[in-house]
Amino acid sequence: PMVVLSNNDGCAVARSNEVKALGVKMGAPWFSLKDLALQHGIQALSSNYTLYADMSQRVVDILRDYTPDLEVYSIDESFLRVEQVLPLHGGGVALGRQMRQRIRQWTGLPVCVGIGPTKTLAKLANHLAKKQAVFEGVCDLNALSRPERQDWMAQTEVREVWGVGRQIGRQLRELGVHTVLDLARLPTAQVRQRWGVVLERTVRELQGEPCIGLEQAPPPKQQIACTRSFGQAVTTLALLNEAVSEFASRAAEKLRAQHSVAGQLLVFAHTSAFRPGPRFARSTTVSLRRPSADTRTLVQAALAGVAHIYEPGFALSKAGVMLLDLMPDTHGQGELDFDAATEPAHSGPQGRLMQAFDQLNDRFGRGTVHLGSTGASDGPRRWAMRQERLSPQYTTRWSDLPWARA
Repeated sequence: PMVVLSNNDGCAVARSNEVKALGVKMGAPWFSLKDLALQHGIQALSSNYTLYADMSQRVVDILRDYTPDLEVYSIDESFLRVEQVLPLHGGGVALGRQMRQRIRQWTGLPVCVGIGPTKTLAKLANHLAKKQAVFEGVCDLNALSRPERQDWMAQTEVREVWGVGRQIGRQLRELGVHTVLDLARLPTAQVRQRWGVVLERTVRELQGEPCIGLEQAPPPKQQIACTRSFGQAVTTLALLNEAVSEFASRAAEKLRAQHSVAGQLLVFAHTSAFRPGPRFARSTTVSLRRPSADTRTLVQAALAGVAHIYEPGFALSKAGVMLLDLMPDTHGQGELDFDAATEPAHSGPQGRLMQAFDQLNDRFGRGTVHLGSTGASDGPRRWAMRQERLSPQYTTRWSDLPWARA
């Protein structure tokens, strides 16, 4: 029995089947499970984001061997367009089994494969592959007869449909729409009139009409945020400045990665709603003289925001930085910045400095080069996220590589 804990080792956010059988609910606080853990030997691990990201990339690299038409939808899910390669592998089921076997052999990770004529039906097929043992981890809806497909859709609750949230699911059930088949049979005009074009596309996709294409290059984000809960309460301005400087630096890296600049920056901090003591929750937005992706400019703006909202006497539990008013870095407003050259910052010396900044951190590890306001990086920081049960970074750190004695 095993659980993975959320940030600061707070709640159970992933549970093995053995833990689920003990009645542990998703989001259960770890402190409330300690007696149960002692009784049944439940193992708890901190979230290991470095390991997760590396294993995810390894799986994606395997999938790209089958087709270049791939969308990385999340850290543990991808969409692939495979109709052109199906004949080479003997059909969908054979292809799915080969994918599962290779990923399991090369990474040790179990996966399920769902195949359908649309993304929504592929998601449904993946759900069936995972939940229904008869499919043995691979479900190809194209290989089923129409009555078979409708039978499985009639056995699956409507809340399992990709894009049907809790509120819409409740509204659908109130109208007597309880299964996937019920939803697929709704008139699209009625769906659009009541719920809008998004759910209409979902219904059309359930009917076999492709409406949602692959996003091989995800569109630039309209906002970029970096927020963290503190491992220990922050009670001084110096520690809050360190944390916010680190958050602004992380956000700036993400901003440059999508070739954007930000015109505004929002910074916030608040106390915990679950701890005793006075309450504090404030935020402020700082407008930049001209859009920028320079870490120094963004950190300076974040620190100015902290100085504006900070008050002593509070035990802060969380803070964060959000970059707003994003635009492509090809846009420039140098004429508004009378103290600087008119050349856009991303294409001049500042841009080259930030490029070197990112390259060094990519090569030698995050935090190798950082601003002084983020504090010393040679030891644990008081405000850093608590990870007391962190597993080794088996695939990205030499000292953590698994080995066996011959």
